[in-house]
Amino acid sequence: MKRTTIRPENAHQAALLRLLRDGGRSRAELGDVVDLSRSKLNVELDRLIELGLAEPDGLAASRGGRRSGRVRIARDIRFAGIDIGATSIDVAVTNGELEVLGHLSEPCDIKEGPGVVLDRAIELLGKLSRDGLFTDLSGAGIGVPGPVSFAEGVPVVPPIMPGWDRYPVRETVGQALCCPTVVDNDVNIMALGELHAGLARHVEDFLLVKIGTGIGCGIVVGGKIYRGVSGSAGDIGHIRVDDLGPVCSCGNSGCLEAYFGGAALAREAVAVARSGGSPYLAERLAVAGTLTAEDVAAAAAQGDAGAIGLIRDGGRRVGQVLASLVSFFNPGLVIIAGGVAKLGHVLLAEIRSVVYRRSLPLATGNLPIVLSELGDTAGVIGATRLISDHVYSDHVYSGN
Repeated sequence: MKRTTIRPENAHQAALLRLLRDGGRSRAELGDVVDLSRSKLNVELDRLIELGLAEPDGLAASRGGRRSGRVRIARDIRFAGIDIGATSIDVAVTNGELEVLGHLSEPCDIKEGPGVVLDRAIELLGKLSRDGLFTDLSGAGIGVPGPVSFAEGVPVVPPIMPGWDRYPVRETVGQALCCPTVVDNDVNIMALGELHAGLARHVEDFLLVKIGTGIGCGIVVGGKIYRGVSGSAGDIGHIRVDDLGPVCSCGNSGCLEAYFGGAALAREAVAVARSGGSPYLAERLAVAGTLTAEDVAAAAAQGDAGAIGLIRDGGRRVGQVLASLVSFFNPGLVIIAGGVAKLGHVLLAEIRSVVYRRSLPLATGNLPIVLSELGDTAGVIGATRLISDHVYSDHVYSGN
C-alpha cells in the first residue's frame, strides 16, 4: 500500500465532492445547488477531473436545450472502514460513493489489547487488497467501543478496553495503511452509517441506541454527530437506573449497562435457567456451560416465558432512559441497533411502550422507534462516511 496524497484544493472542490459522493450528477444539476457561476463551476469540476478525484460520466438527459455533461467520483477512489467491537472486528472497502465492495468480519476480543486487535484489522484489509479491491486508499475510518478524544484520535479511559487508554490508534493505523485516518466511538460511526445509507437518510436529528456488550447512543444534530466537549456525549450505558443495582464495568453500581448489556443479559439468563424459570435456557446451559444473548433470542422465539421476561425487563429499563432522552432532545427518529438488538420485536415493543407512555406527547406524537436495517454494515459504512467527510472537508486541502 502506498500513500495517496491527492486532496481537494479548496472549499468549492470539497463541497462538489461531497455532493458527488451521493452519486453522479450533471453539471447543470450541480449548478442548481452550489453558489458558483457556471464558468467557476466548470473550472473546479475540470480541475477535479485533472486531479483524478472525479471523472466524466456521459451526458445527462436534455432539460430543453443542449445536454449537460455528467460528472462522478473517480471510479478508483477507495475508502476503508474498520468497526472494532468488544467481541468482533468488521472491515470493509468502499468506492468513493461509499458502496461496499468487500466486507470481512471475525470474532476478536477487545481485551487482547490494541497491538493484537489493530494488527488483525490491518491483516483483514490486506486480504481485501490481495483480492484486488484496492491498491491505494484515500482514507480509513475506525470505530472503537469506548470514549474517544476525536481531536487526538485516541481512546480515553475506556471501561471495557484494558490497555487502550490513550493508545495512538489514529497514528498507528494511518502509518500502517499510508493514508489519512480518523477514529471515533463505534456508536457514532453506526449513526453515520444510518445517516448515509440507512433509515435516517432523510432525518437531520435522530438518536441511534446501540445495545451490545455495552450500551451507547449516537446523537445526530443537524445532520452531524454531536460528540460533546470531550467526546463522551451519548454514553447512556452508564446512566444509573437503580442505586442498589449490580456493579458495572465502569466501577459504579446500578448502571443501565449492568442490567442489559450483553454480559448482563448472559448473567441473568444463567440465573433464570438455574432457577427453573426457563426449560430451554436450562437445557442450553447444560450442553454449552454458558449462555449468550443469542440463546435468549432463540428461547424467546420458541415462546419461552423466562427468556421473554428477560427481554421485556431489559427493554423496560432501556425505555426508561430513552424516554428521558426523547423528552430532552425531541429527535425525529430513534434507531435501535447492536447485537442485543437482534432480540427483535419483543424488545422493540417494550421500548416503544415505555417511551410512548413516559415521554412528553409533543415529543412522541410523530416519533418512529425502529430496528436498524443495516445490520453489521452500519459501522463500516459509517466509518467510511466519517473519513470521507474529513478528506472532503472545507478545511483539509492538499499541501495543508
